[in-house]
Amino acid sequence: MPTKATQSPGTGKSLLIVESPSKVKTIAGYLGDAYEVESSMGHIRDLPQPSELPAELKKGPYGKFAVDVEHGFEPYYVVNPDKKKKVTELRRKLKDADALYLATDGDREGEAIAWHLLEVLKPKVPVYRLTFPEITREAIERAFGELRELDQDLVDAQETRRILDRLYGYEISPVLWRKIASGLSAGRVQSVATRLVVERERQRMAFVPADYWDLSGTFARTDGEDAGTAFSARLSSVDGKRVAGGRDFGDDGVLKGAVDKLAHLDEQAARELAAGLEDAAFTVRSLETKPYTRRPAAPFTTSTLQQEAARKLRFTSRTTMQVAQKLYENGYITYMRTDSVALSDQAVTAARRQATELYGADFVPGSPRLYSSKSKNAQEAHEAVRPAGDSFRTPNQVRGELSADAYRLYELIWKRTVASQMADAKGSTATVRLGATSSTGRDAEFSASGTVITFRGFLAAYEEGRDEDPATDKDGGKDGDKRLPRMAEGDRLDATDVEADGHRTSPPPRYTEASLVKVLDELGIGRPSTYAAVISTIMDRGYVRVRGSALIPSWTAFSVVRLLEEHFSDYVDYDFTAEMEEGLDRIARGEEDSTDWLQDFYFGSQGHENGLKPIVDDLGEIDARAVNSIPVTEDITLRVGKFGPYLEVAGTLDPETGELTDPVRANVPEDLAPDELTPDKARELIETGKADGRELGRDPVTGRTIVAKDGRYGPYVTEVIPEPTAEELAAQPVEYYKNGKPKPPKKPVKEKPRTGSLLSTMTLQDVTLEDALKILSLPRTLGTDAEGNEITVQNGRFGPYLKKGGDSRSLQSEEQLFTVTLDEALKIYAQPKQRGRGSAKPPLADLGTDQITERPMVIKDGRFGPYITDGETNVTVPRGETVEQITPARASQLLAEKRAQGPAPKKTARSSAKGTTKTGTKKSTAKKPAAAKPARAGSKG
Repeated sequence: MPTKATQSPGTGKSLLIVESPSKVKTIAGYLGDAYEVESSMGHIRDLPQPSELPAELKKGPYGKFAVDVEHGFEPYYVVNPDKKKKVTELRRKLKDADALYLATDGDREGEAIAWHLLEVLKPKVPVYRLTFPEITREAIERAFGELRELDQDLVDAQETRRILDRLYGYEISPVLWRKIASGLSAGRVQSVATRLVVERERQRMAFVPADYWDLSGTFARTDGEDAGTAFSARLSSVDGKRVAGGRDFGDDGVLKGAVDKLAHLDEQAARELAAGLEDAAFTVRSLETKPYTRRPAAPFTTSTLQQEAARKLRFTSRTTMQVAQKLYENGYITYMRTDSVALSDQAVTAARRQATELYGADFVPGSPRLYSSKSKNAQEAHEAVRPAGDSFRTPNQVRGELSADAYRLYELIWKRTVASQMADAKGSTATVRLGATSSTGRDAEFSASGTVITFRGFLAAYEEGRDEDPATDKDGGKDGDKRLPRMAEGDRLDATDVEADGHRTSPPPRYTEASLVKVLDELGIGRPSTYAAVISTIMDRGYVRVRGSALIPSWTAFSVVRLLEEHFSDYVDYDFTAEMEEGLDRIARGEEDSTDWLQDFYFGSQGHENGLKPIVDDLGEIDARAVNSIPVTEDITLRVGKFGPYLEVAGTLDPETGELTDPVRANVPEDLAPDELTPDKARELIETGKADGRELGRDPVTGRTIVAKDGRYGPYVTEVIPEPTAEELAAQPVEYYKNGKPKPPKKPVKEKPRTGSLLSTMTLQDVTLEDALKILSLPRTLGTDAEGNEITVQNGRFGPYLKKGGDSRSLQSEEQLFTVTLDEALKIYAQPKQRGRGSAKPPLADLGTDQITERPMVIKDGRFGPYITDGETNVTVPRGETVEQITPARASQLLAEKRAQGPAPKKTARSSAKGTTKTGTKKSTAKKPAAAKPARAGSKG
């Protein structure tokens, strides 16, 4: 690709192509009439599904993956069906242009899109490559001064990643289908992310809590300056031994480290010590003061932006990336997919200038702060995520232009960027140790710390959030800005409220989206720009669900992870996965050949390293039952079945008959987290399972048997409809063909049995025939209103309600199902309907006010299931989450995510696509308007 055109850029009509249509108007406004700005709408080509290949290729080398693994891993590309019209439009406009500018994003995906455009459009005019790190006039002008060639190494890295993921998913996923369940998938990053969540749940399941006690008290000087000013302190040592805290216990509940140097107090010892210190004389034993300095955090990378937005704004990763994408496209922030923490000179100047204007010269250090990234590649972008422009707009200046979500995210980015160039926070931290001897002769020493911020520095603009740490939180953690009274060694102190406090260690906290993103980034697994999609995928696949902000794995995830650990251990190994990412980075830097790297990954290297194909070919027999079984107790096993998880107790030998009894099974409630399935809970569920199928008696009206059963969604009662007898079958009317011959007798349509869920006051073990007949009597007709409309009372998924045509009204209690009268129902219907379209169906839950939009949030029962709404935005309650589990914070997240998606695009009919192999395009460098790149040995050109 020439860096200089045969004529001056912009002298005629030039075509400039970006990825997103959202950028087009803004960029066109900056460039003027000399340029026609168009969007590719993202990728225009991709690997097709093998089923979409032309018939002549389905049985050839491309048939399995749409990649020829036997001949240099050549991919077969097709123009996406919904992009054919766009490609035709771009070709038409290119005919009238005197130059082509490829201005797709500056990362690997953007470089690959530019390459695909070059291959498909086959331009005959000069071609230029440029990138816009931000959509501002200054950035666009600078970009035209920095025209460059297409970076073929980045293209190779993206293509290698695409082929790698195709090989990984298409080889391993079918194993999951055969051994666990259809519809599952494996992925290079998603499987590792799932393993992290499962491993954390395993730790919680194996966790043994430990109890420990200490003392707290309130103290004050008896005389002198600050006399009477109280402060709190906590017991730190007894008889010279440090008091054991939460951090001193392992996950097995046993003290770790130098146990002989620790004092582990139980309740009795703690209470005796507290009693012995009631009248003790406390004195200050030591006072230490140290200077306190705190430095600002670096500007945002993609990963840290997702983490902080989750902590402070309660955004999901997907919401953060969607909102950030819109901010970038509309010129408010720089490109949001980056691993770099560096700022350009212009950004540093802008941040320092704004900090000076807003907070004063004292809040800005004498020289700029420089930050360096740990990543070798820094996502091929040159800057951190920051406000756009050579001078920043304050949040107040853009508030009227942005949505609520966009404003909050812009404010977060602005604060972090400005704070990164501000002075350190300064202060002092004082630690006091005070002690006394109890009436029983035991020496007790208490300690307290206080930090006083004397100069806020960057804290005036921004303070970084932090993730939950049970040990720190329970043991007190870091004290905030807390001043201790003036004291000196030897001062006497009055003690009040010296009390014994009991504590219990907590299991490791479940991952949240923020903490999962953090650990993936720290391990070097995947790219931060893909984390949002990865987390969405593992939720959509049913591997993980959300409770509050915690990520809880499903039992299916346990089976998937176990199979992968036992048979594909490398491919869910953290170091191996990180090394794959580093391999892609080496390809992007031009340090490794992509074909050789794929050869090693798939076929193995020189016979001493197994590749993926030899492992799949030599899998051997996988015991599906073992993979899907998890022991809960010695005799109770959890099994992952086709219709969900269930508990099973194996059949036993009947001592009287010598026959093996049937196993006892019990469904596991969908909302029960794995670590909540304790042995006691399992035994309780098994007792319920023993009652499954219990015959309650016969309906005196129909004569049918009534049984109580345990279903996936809870216990219920139903009637058993007998199979038709031979006489009934023979009595059916005979149908004939046109030729007069009788048709085979049809199997009669089976009558649907009456079924009803147990009321909340009933259990499967105790429900009676009388109870069941009352349940099966529903719905109950109460009568009609003045217009002749029938009113019934029914029990629904979300409780009892009245129904009149399409108008439903909730009842207050289940008892009303059998007691409410027509007059009472008419009074309820006489009340005003709720506002909204259609019937005035009552909300299933009231979630209060959304902190983002300040609109009321409720959950309603819609045609396709329950959904959350704030009156303007609707979002379906995700699969795997119940109405009861949706918290106000979770609802706010889901609504924000839906708002960030914008309106749904119109569907385009799929059509067959003519494909192109990479061999026939990428090697034809002579036809490109770009300068030919020398081919490496074994490369694809």
